[in-house]
Amino acid sequence: METSTLARVLVVEDDKGIQELLRFALLRGAYQPICADSAEHAETLLRETLPDIALIDWMLPGQSGLALTSKLRKEPRTRSLPIILLTARGEEGDRIAGLEGGADDYVVKPFSPKELLARIQAVLRRCSPEHGKGTLSAGPITLDTVSHEASVEGQRITLTPTEFRLLRFLMASPGRVYSRQQLLDNVWGDHVYIEDRTVDIHIRRLRVALGVAAEHMVETVRGAGYKLGARPGAKDHDHPSPPR
Repeated sequence: METSTLARVLVVEDDKGIQELLRFALLRGAYQPICADSAEHAETLLRETLPDIALIDWMLPGQSGLALTSKLRKEPRTRSLPIILLTARGEEGDRIAGLEGGADDYVVKPFSPKELLARIQAVLRRCSPEHGKGTLSAGPITLDTVSHEASVEGQRITLTPTEFRLLRFLMASPGRVYSRQQLLDNVWGDHVYIEDRTVDIHIRRLRVALGVAAEHMVETVRGAGYKLGARPGAKDHDHPSPPR
């Protein structure tokens, strides 16, 4: 099963015109928009898939965007979801209420699509560095998250969308060990029902794609998971058993 390399953005906006403007801007910015027109609709979508960031309008019909934000912060599954509140309420007290209510940023309408994309990038860099746009480097590996190209020692390599997303996630935090379940949740999505052995298969395929110059950077840590080494290092026989 392949997955898009694009960061998923949940848009919660009841004004159809603004929703379409946001959707178009996100597509132009190389994001994958998921749209809802109410807090209740958003909660239904969130039960199906966990996005990488959410844009929530404060003044929604029924449950407000601020109430939705506070609710998401209390749920273990969405507690760390990056959230940007969108609102026409620009007074200092409103901004403070929004941030204290759990938002990571606060954008006042009207705003330019360029400003919004910059705010999204800033929040993603701070909260989810694996989705920041730019160039990631580790040893001989270079990953361009804008053009979605990867190279080893300057030579471009071919990766599937899943391999690209897996490598990007590992490269965002070199040296950090992730369990197979953590990789499944962050790379495939927490509502994609596949066996955790799928991670082992894709790790093997990723190593093949990286080639002899970099395959050993993707390390198996016995009983714990996988990590990206800071430099080409241990071979597989140094860590003989995959995590269980």
